[in-house]
Amino acid sequence: MGRYTGPAVRLSRREGVNLLLKGSRRNDDKVAKRLAQPPGQHGKMRVKKMSDYGVQMREKQKLKRIYGMLERQFRVFFHRAASKKGVTGETLIQLLESRLDNVVYRLLFASTRREARQMVSHGLIFVNGRPVNIPSYIVREGDVITPRNKEKTINRVKAHLQLVDDLQVSDWLSLDRNSLEAKVLRLPTKADAQLPVEESLIVELYSK
Repeated sequence: MGRYTGPAVRLSRREGVNLLLKGSRRNDDKVAKRLAQPPGQHGKMRVKKMSDYGVQMREKQKLKRIYGMLERQFRVFFHRAASKKGVTGETLIQLLESRLDNVVYRLLFASTRREARQMVSHGLIFVNGRPVNIPSYIVREGDVITPRNKEKTINRVKAHLQLVDDLQVSDWLSLDRNSLEAKVLRLPTKADAQLPVEESLIVELYSK
């Protein structure tokens, strides 16, 4: 499956919010100032009022880009969410948050979801003692997640944890920073994700 390989910051500037694609999990004034201008030489001149459809499209693009997905796979996740009981938008976010690559990112094993996806694809992440190399694998409550027990992988994960030692993992996950054993305590919620996205607009877009 193809992936976007261009400048990560350009995507955030296009959406006008920090999509956390570059590695920094913290927002600051410098980042905010840069995101205020759309990408391109004439970015400021291209700003114009969007239609309702345009607003809905931008919300969809935000969510796709946050999780690093292309349209076809994103649509599969949406239809899966729509087929389940409950609020479709919130179920969609729960499914996306439950992806293994996102869980690795939330556990602070990697600086970005792109790096987390690479770790999973290369077989560096184990679920319940078995290697899983599918980034879109959906974790379940009670799953135990660990990095591969190889010195290079362990050192890589510990080095990143030291860089973000002031940050805590998401409330729906637990992590022993000494043994590097993590566990899914419960399924994530919309509140856990804390995304700059209005998911109801995405539901409206796909419902047309």
